[in-house]
Amino acid sequence: MPSFSYQSEESDHRNTNLIAIVAAKHESHVQATVVCAKSNGIQIRIRSGGHDYEGLSYISSVPFVILDMHNLRSITVDVSKKKAWVQAGATMGELYTEIAKASKTLAFPAGVCATLGAGGHISGGGYGNLIRKYGNSVDHVVDAQLVDVNGKILNRASMGEDLFWAIRGGGGASFGVILAWKIKLVSVPEILTVFKVDKKLEQGAIDVLYKWQLVSSKFPEKLFLRAKSLVRNGTITVKFFAQFLGPAEKLMAIVNKKLPELWLRREDCYEMSWLNTTIFWMDLPNRTPSVLLKQTSGPPETFYKSKSDYVKKPIPKEGIKKIWKTMLKFKSVYVQWNPYGGVMDRIPANATAFPHRKGNLFKVQYFAVWEDAKATDVNLGLMKELYDVAEPYVSSNPREAFLNYRDIDVGSNPSGETNLEEAKIYGSKFFLGNLKRLMDVKAKYDPDNFFRYEQSIPPLRAM
Repeated sequence: MPSFSYQSEESDHRNTNLIAIVAAKHESHVQATVVCAKSNGIQIRIRSGGHDYEGLSYISSVPFVILDMHNLRSITVDVSKKKAWVQAGATMGELYTEIAKASKTLAFPAGVCATLGAGGHISGGGYGNLIRKYGNSVDHVVDAQLVDVNGKILNRASMGEDLFWAIRGGGGASFGVILAWKIKLVSVPEILTVFKVDKKLEQGAIDVLYKWQLVSSKFPEKLFLRAKSLVRNGTITVKFFAQFLGPAEKLMAIVNKKLPELWLRREDCYEMSWLNTTIFWMDLPNRTPSVLLKQTSGPPETFYKSKSDYVKKPIPKEGIKKIWKTMLKFKSVYVQWNPYGGVMDRIPANATAFPHRKGNLFKVQYFAVWEDAKATDVNLGLMKELYDVAEPYVSSNPREAFLNYRDIDVGSNPSGETNLEEAKIYGSKFFLGNLKRLMDVKAKYDPDNFFRYEQSIPPLRAM
């Protein structure tokens, strides 16, 4: 991890239970770790995602071993078949780089942050700016290698379709250790167009953002236009980020017809390769592709808290103003709106374990950052207040949440226990109607609940 989560003091305390860190260099090391830990009644925490907001992959209040997958990072691209194998420890930046080396017109629909690890990111339903055209990462997984509770290496054929379904969006850490994914690559043009446009309050930011809600999920699926409200110099600025699978002229024609309030200009638009768009989206437009191969990002000693929501009806302007008013109490915070629609409206909610599909206008991420540990309580209190202010405008019964935006507040169990009723609370938010099937799969393949953490999926029987 490039930085510490807000629980750093608690993490130090809980890591007194850490027995060992196993940095596996071969599949057999993973197998041996699972067998040894299970036979000795020791918990395993798996590090293969890279962005664990709550630190659940490396802390526990019971004796445990960290299984670190970062050395298993092999990537093999087959252009003729439009497929690739990627090991769990490889980052998205490494994957994107290897794909681009092999082809100018192939890509993979996953996250825009290059330091995300393939194992955790994909298994939780990781998404990026190709979501409206191609869906989530799990929608393009065609095979996998997994070490099960008995230390055996399984692929899709040997694990069966029910377990293969579960690890695509249900989070691999509840079912085993993901070694590698076989992914289907998608087609992109040689030239894409991106832009970033800022709108301040005096430039009608609230009118643009409200209108964005009405049109962003209805744009042609080749266009992804993110809105990000952030506190800057004591005021609110809204940044609009776009990626379009085509030339600038066509992008401008679409945006200026559907969202003329943005006042998009040709000089705002940049045409570039798909690989270079990944750099642009990292807010590093002047860097070379080598930046995608960096293993860490962000300053050390940073504390943060993230939360998520799904929105099904436009938030009225009064609601936006209430959210912004609360944001202004922070020193540094953003609220990011990621549009749905397109293919996400056509993929059934039970196609994979990831359920958040049709009916959503956009996904929300709340993210606060602070540098002083003494400011932790204040910032956590403000995040709770912001989350409460947004409640009338987001999904309900349950209030949906995104597994990969790890948030312990939506419900959790102690490290060494798994209460079924508590698991149903957070599980219903993460997995909606897919939860029971996930618990059935868990009961079949890990009935004694060896693979567990604070928000893991339990076997259907009460623990």
